[in-house]
Amino acid sequence: MTCIAWDGKTLAADKMSCSVGYGYTVTKIYRLANGGIVGFSGDGDGAMALLAWLNSPRDAAAYPLGQKDNDTSALVIEPGGAVWSYGKTAYPQRIECQRYAMGHGRDFALAAMHLGKSAR
Repeated sequence: MTCIAWDGKTLAADKMSCSVGYGYTVTKIYRLANGGIVGFSGDGDGAMALLAWLNSPRDAAAYPLGQKDNDTSALVIEPGGAVWSYGKTAYPQRIECQRYAMGHGRDFALAAMHLGKSAR
């Protein structure tokens, strides 16, 4: 059950991943080459393909082909503070709300942040 949460100051994530019922620890938040940060939910290989693309010039034609049939998502916080959600295409959605969460734990994270808890 992935949970990526953003409270306007902190990007937080769990570290659990599973495959065929086996759980293991992974990293879901990375620093980008431009100084931004990104959190991923979905398939690990899709996340790594997106990470490579996000660290490149971000040419739409070079967007990972597997993304169109994949549920992997990336929440990007740019150095200037802009927040973007990437999914199936190279054209992200701008996130303008103070709190945002994604993954299966999204509802729990949003409720906790609404009640005054931090993303962490």
